[in-house]
Amino acid sequence: MNKSKKSLIVMELVLLAAVILFLYPIFLVLLNSLKSFKEVMTDVTAFPAILHFENYFYVWNNINYPKLFLNNTIVTGLAILGIILFSSLAGFMLSRTKTRLSWVIYIFCISPMLIPFQTIMITLIKFLNIIKLPNNIWGLGTLYWGFAAPTAIFMYHGFVKSIPREIDESALVDGASTLRMFYSIIFPLLKPITSTIIIIDVMWVWNDFLLPLIFLNGTKESKTLTLAAYTFIGQYVTDWQYTMTAIVLAVIPSILFFILMQKNIVKGVTAGAVKG
Repeated sequence: MNKSKKSLIVMELVLLAAVILFLYPIFLVLLNSLKSFKEVMTDVTAFPAILHFENYFYVWNNINYPKLFLNNTIVTGLAILGIILFSSLAGFMLSRTKTRLSWVIYIFCISPMLIPFQTIMITLIKFLNIIKLPNNIWGLGTLYWGFAAPTAIFMYHGFVKSIPREIDESALVDGASTLRMFYSIIFPLLKPITSTIIIIDVMWVWNDFLLPLIFLNGTKESKTLTLAAYTFIGQYVTDWQYTMTAIVLAVIPSILFFILMQKNIVKGVTAGAVKG
């Protein structure tokens, strides 16, 4: 009994150290967002002599935060809508169709999970120029459909196996079409894994920097919140206090979303592990 208690205490201390290690960079970002430029350049780990809350007012007005927040919301909402709509149906059909062709298509769909995005950046830009995808937030939102689909299809494919085929057969016998049967009966049963996919992809799309950087043009109207932080980084001088402030303003919505929805992601992962 004493050994188990000691082991538990050691594990808790290790986890506490890991939490501190991961939270320390976030603490530094928040700390330096309340400093003057001189204080940031003098010592990034020191506490500010005076809390400069005016940094937040300056950044809010300079980047037009409400407009960029709307841009982020549009991009994220469009991305999540397409990811869930197409990936859920694809995962269901590929899971229910037991043929060699469906297995080949399934492997083809999930294989991009193994390809780093950096290796296809140049090819992607060339391809987007060929198909003339709109160089704005609407075009950016649709890009995430393809990049997030492999993981989403993989997760849906495994979860659908937990749903009895008799449900499909009963709906089809009653005269429902395949699409009607899926979206009216099967899709509501996918709620746990759908919640997990939504949370993961919202956190990714909202905070993504690389794809918006290479796809969007340089106008303020088409930027996202993460790109706004980059505007304070210059070739010769960087306003680090404003950069840190912009980062804080950019990530706060996604952090709040994750805190509110964290129970759902645990339920989704657990359900998938037990049923899939």
